[in-house]
Amino acid sequence: MRRQYKTICTKGLIVVNIIVFLGLTLIGNTQDAIFMVEHGAMYEPYVVQGGEYYRLFTSQFLHFGIEHLLNNMVLLGALGWHVEEEIGHIKFLFIYLFAGVGGNLCSLLWNMFSQNTVISAGASGAVFGLMGALACILIKNKGKFGNLTGKGIIVLIVFSLYVGFSSSGVDNLAHIGGLLFGLLLTFLLYRSPKSKEIQHMI
Repeated sequence: MRRQYKTICTKGLIVVNIIVFLGLTLIGNTQDAIFMVEHGAMYEPYVVQGGEYYRLFTSQFLHFGIEHLLNNMVLLGALGWHVEEEIGHIKFLFIYLFAGVGGNLCSLLWNMFSQNTVISAGASGAVFGLMGALACILIKNKGKFGNLTGKGIIVLIVFSLYVGFSSSGVDNLAHIGGLLFGLLLTFLLYRSPKSKEIQHMI
């Protein structure tokens, strides 16, 4: 029971994403871009010209179809379990949500620069933020963290980025931005157990 409570935010986020998806499925088609924009997906003209900055947040909880949802939720469960147990609920939520916002912001700026107008949604920016968080945790623990290794997380990141860049319709800038924000935020917020022990001794 105690261990299950340690990952309550990860489970809660998965439940929220599923509820949002089921709710939208009942009233429309989640693979319809216009329908998704009407319900909070990222769309640069609405954010920049319309001042609808909430879309940087709400789009994290929207998914284009069941496959999109399942892919992100499997990764959220696998990565979030490790990160939340190590850094705690509040820091985990902060890193997850703001890495997602940061990823969306990077995507938005790129689309403005390249003059692309796209509609995007999904938790993948936040999920990549958890990859960045795990990478930072491993770095601060000198390459080892439970059953995870530095090489393992590097392979996961490279493979995930490769899949994104080799597929069409993927918001790769949101992935890269989420990864970098997750890495940075974890660097600022996380202290390894060894560093805590040293500080306590001093």
